[in-house]
Amino acid sequence: MSEAHTIDAAARGSGPRWGPRWWGSALAAAGLVVFGLSVTVLAGDGWAQAAAVVIGLAAAYLGLNALGRAVFGGSFDLLFWLCVGWVTVLAATAVAAPLLPLGEHQDIVKTLGTPGMAVPDLSTPHPLGTNNFGLDLLARVVHGARSSLVVSLGAVAIGMVVGGAIGIAAGYFRRGADATVGVLTNSLLAVPPLILLIALGTVLEPNLRNIALALSLLAIPSMIRMARASTMAFAQREFVVAADAIGASRWRIMTRELLPNVVLPLASYGMVMVSVLIVAEASLSFLGLGVQPPAPSWGNMIAEGEENDAFTRYPHIVLVPGITLFLTVFAFNLIGEKARKRWDPRQAKL
Repeated sequence: MSEAHTIDAAARGSGPRWGPRWWGSALAAAGLVVFGLSVTVLAGDGWAQAAAVVIGLAAAYLGLNALGRAVFGGSFDLLFWLCVGWVTVLAATAVAAPLLPLGEHQDIVKTLGTPGMAVPDLSTPHPLGTNNFGLDLLARVVHGARSSLVVSLGAVAIGMVVGGAIGIAAGYFRRGADATVGVLTNSLLAVPPLILLIALGTVLEPNLRNIALALSLLAIPSMIRMARASTMAFAQREFVVAADAIGASRWRIMTRELLPNVVLPLASYGMVMVSVLIVAEASLSFLGLGVQPPAPSWGNMIAEGEENDAFTRYPHIVLVPGITLFLTVFAFNLIGEKARKRWDPRQAKL
């Protein structure tokens, strides 16, 4: 009798596990089939293709999410892993861009025989289309990612090093040092970011190094406040008090006791700042103060849609870099928020 109960319980237990797996797999497969038909059979069919793309991707996402929850448990977050995959693929293609079999992204002399304003078509050598000079949009998006990632990651790295050092010193020493740093930080935060970037863009030569230095001024104040708050939260912990009691130097306490605990909140906040600075770099390039054409940047690619009202006739000129920019910013934001929830000290208040 007990054996029958065991078999019956096992049968009941297999239902909730295998049910979502089967229908999740079926829904994901159907969604991928619809998406495949949308980019092949319905290619160039306007709104019908766009609707099929949306329906196919939505069905594939719902199916894969249900399948992941059935396999890995209720805590599985497909959107997070899709964001991680997007950032990984984007970074890998940006690094390996010179080695990839991409079309011409910059030299218009090499594209004299290439049709301009070609629409996206996966069956052609230009799957995302071309711009008015015949330059391949896929290649420009990939090479533009190099500019955006180098500038934003460089600016965040400068902000973490400079802002983290100042914030730790201010949070540890307090008093006069804290007051001085607070005034300087609030002064930088009081300046409208776009006005500051435009002012710096008109003075500095528009190369990647100078753009990264200019954008780091947006990251430094926030990094100072984050490092200061985290330092104040950890400065009263037992391991810091014990190190001070046995005669450890202030330098040793800041570098050996406080820094390892402050760097994780800074790194998680830095992921969010990367998305902010990617938008800032694109804004500068859109205004003509960042990466200069014909070198590709997502911002100056979007600006190409303004020429001769190109966006109304060839919307892919703006949609291709715009969607790439949106997905990248969304991915960095989501990953950064997940990291902040895990590593931010709860008791630290800005």
